[in-house]
Amino acid sequence: MSRLARFKGYRAGMAFALLAMVFVVTFGVMVGLIWVDQQRVIDTADRLQEKTVPEIIRYQRLARNLDQLRQEGERVFLATSPQARQQAMFVATLVASHPSVLEHPEAAAQARLAEHFLAETMRLAVLDDKVFADRLGEWQRLSSRLGLLVDDVSLQGINLATNDLGEVSKAIKLARVKLSVALGVVGLFLVLFLILLRVHMIHPLQRIDKALSNLGVDRPAPEFEQAAMAEIQSVEQAIGKLHSSLAENERARLALETLANRDGLTGLINRRHFMITADAELHRAQRYRRPVTIGMADLDFFKKLNDTYGHAAGDSVLRAFAALIQETLRQSDLVCRYGGEEFAFVFPEITLVEAARLAERFRSACANYDIRLGDGRLVRVTFSMGLADASECTLEVALSRADEALYEAKRRGRNCVVAAGGLDVSP
Repeated sequence: MSRLARFKGYRAGMAFALLAMVFVVTFGVMVGLIWVDQQRVIDTADRLQEKTVPEIIRYQRLARNLDQLRQEGERVFLATSPQARQQAMFVATLVASHPSVLEHPEAAAQARLAEHFLAETMRLAVLDDKVFADRLGEWQRLSSRLGLLVDDVSLQGINLATNDLGEVSKAIKLARVKLSVALGVVGLFLVLFLILLRVHMIHPLQRIDKALSNLGVDRPAPEFEQAAMAEIQSVEQAIGKLHSSLAENERARLALETLANRDGLTGLINRRHFMITADAELHRAQRYRRPVTIGMADLDFFKKLNDTYGHAAGDSVLRAFAALIQETLRQSDLVCRYGGEEFAFVFPEITLVEAARLAERFRSACANYDIRLGDGRLVRVTFSMGLADASECTLEVALSRADEALYEAKRRGRNCVVAAGGLDVSP
């Protein structure tokens, strides 16, 4: 966690805000480019509606008038009566003078040429009817030029529409490409966002969840990979502090439990905790019909030792006696300082006779054990012990019987082990 503390990561809000800003700017540019193409389409459509379509109509009208002029000229040559020729000539003159024809220089020139040719033919025909037959070939050439001009005018109108429609199509295709690129950019940012979210948020949170699930004072502090986001680092550091707090609280709890359950002088469990634990042990043994023995012991002539060497010496003797108990007896045996120089025992899984033998070995070891006092002098102490079978009675009854056996041991001269019922295992 110290490594994490040295590394300052970036904050998730700032990171995602930066990513969002880049996305908005990029997407905004793409949208702007698409908007330009759309505006081109709109402008072209407006031009097509306001200018191109009227221009196409004008070209169509011009082409129609030129074609009508050509047809009326044909009627002048093919008519069978003077009236029909006069009528066709009148219409041809009107068409040649039409504004749509006059506005187009090439059309106007061709129309004047055709009109003059027809008028001259009509004037000559007054003198000779064969003029129409003589000049028909020349008219056909002139009519052919009018037909070509009609095609050219029609093609010009078509080209106007084709150009505008081509520009619209080009703008639409370009906008489609840009839209595809914009969608690709959106997809890329979405994938990038999901990757960042998975790598820098989901995976660290999964590791944090696993660490919290396995968090315990009996396990080492969790270690995390170096996270990039400051918020994740803060949570990981908090978990490390939480583990330290749990471990510290557990140590404090154990210390308090020791203070509550242990005798401050000897380190043995105290009377209150002994009564709770011994009662549970007796219930277990009686439930499974297993043997269990209760013992009460008292240091011999302890008051005289205190009067002779002082209370500090008495405390040293009690501590040495407790240490000898822990070295000599079994780990499963339960011992407490019952009060003053008096001690209580629980010997599980052994009968009264077996417990008496065990206690006798302990008594013999204690009688031959030198205890060094604070001033360097050596003393020896003995103890008396009473034992009682507790496999079929309550703890209070067993303690009472063991206490009576203890008094019997003192009556017999101390430094001996007596079992309830008068059994003496001392040498």
